[in-house]
Amino acid sequence: MAPIPYWRLSSFYLCYFALLGATAPFLALYFDHLGFSPARIGELVAIPMLMRCIAPNLWGWLGDRSGQRLLIVRVGALATLATFSLIFFAKSYAWLALVMALHAFFWHAVLPQFEVITLAHLHGQTSRYSQVRLWGSIGFILTVVGLGRLFEWLSLDVYPVALVVIMGGIVLASLWVPNAHPPEQAERGDRGGFLRQLMMPGVAAFYACVALMQLSHGPYYTFLTLHLEQLGYARGTIGMLWALGVVAEVLVFLVMSRIFARVSIRRVLLASFLLAAVRWVLLGSFAELPAVLLLAQVMHAATFGSFHAAAIAFVQSSFGARQQGQGQALYAALAGTGGALGALYSGYSWKLLGPDFTFGMASVAALLAAVIIATRMKETRNPS
Repeated sequence: MAPIPYWRLSSFYLCYFALLGATAPFLALYFDHLGFSPARIGELVAIPMLMRCIAPNLWGWLGDRSGQRLLIVRVGALATLATFSLIFFAKSYAWLALVMALHAFFWHAVLPQFEVITLAHLHGQTSRYSQVRLWGSIGFILTVVGLGRLFEWLSLDVYPVALVVIMGGIVLASLWVPNAHPPEQAERGDRGGFLRQLMMPGVAAFYACVALMQLSHGPYYTFLTLHLEQLGYARGTIGMLWALGVVAEVLVFLVMSRIFARVSIRRVLLASFLLAAVRWVLLGSFAELPAVLLLAQVMHAATFGSFHAAAIAFVQSSFGARQQGQGQALYAALAGTGGALGALYSGYSWKLLGPDFTFGMASVAALLAAVIIATRMKETRNPS
C-alpha cells in the first residue's frame, strides 16, 4: 500500500478553505462597504452558490468520463484566479454579478474532484479523511482572524487583493498534489449506474436534507458579520468568533473516527440537524449576549463539522468508484442550491422582517431535515 501524501493533500485543503474563510464572513461586508442594499447583497452572495447547482455536475461528469480529475482541479484553480481578477476593472452591480458567476463556475469545479482524489489516496480508510480535511478548517481560522484584524487597520478596499493572493496559493497547492484514481475493484459502480444508485433507499432523502441544511445556513453565511457589527461587535472580535466556530469544527474532525466507531452515519446526521435548529434560534434572537453567542459558535462543530464528515462518508459508501465524482458533485450542487435559496430569502427578509424571523426560518429548515432523516433514512454502514 502506497504511503498517503498527507501534507500535500492537507496544503490544498488549507489554501482552498482559506478562500472560504475570506468570503463567507467578509464578502457581504465588502458589498455593504460598496453601498449595496441587503437585497442586492443577498443576490450577489447567492450567485456563487447558484453556480454550485451547475458547475459540480458538469465537472463531475467530465471527471468520471475522462478520469483527469487532477487536471480539472488545476485548470479550475487557475481559471478561478483569472476570472476573479476581473473585479479590479469595475464595481457596478452587473459587473460584480458577472465576476461572481465566472469565478464560482471554476471554483466549484475544484473541490468535488479533489475529494475523490483524496479518498483514492486514503485507500479506503475513509475515517482518516477528517484528519486531512481539518487543515482546511485551520486555513479558514487563520484567514478569518487575520483578515478581521487587517480590516480594522486598513480599508475594505484591499479585500479583492487578499482574495487574489489566496487564490494564487490554491493554484500552487494544486501543482504539488500527486494524482490518484479510485480503485476499480470497488464494484458498487457496476450495480446499474449513477441513477440507480441514487434511487437506493435513503439516498434521495439524504440529498434533500443536504439542500435543507445549506438553506438553513443562508442567513449565517450572508449576514452574520453584518448582524454582529450592528450589535456592536468589532471586526476583529467577529473574526475571532468565526474562528471559534471552526476551531470547534477541527476538534470534531479529530475525533470523528472514534464517533463513527460507535454511532451510525444516520444518527450523526440527525444530531447535526437538531443542533443546527437550536443554533439558528440562538444567533437570531440572543446574539447580543456574549455567552450565548460563544455557545452558538461552538455548535458549528455539529452544523458543519460532524454533518460534513458524515455526508462525505455517506456519499463514499453509497456510490461505486465510477460514480464517486458524480456523487460528490451532486452533494456540492444541492448544497449550492440550498445555500443560494438561503442567501436569497435572507436578503429579502433581513430588512423587512429582521434577524429573528430570518434565522427562525433557518431553524425550521433544519428541523424539517431532521424529520426526513428520522423517517426516510435507514441505518447506514459506518466507514471503515
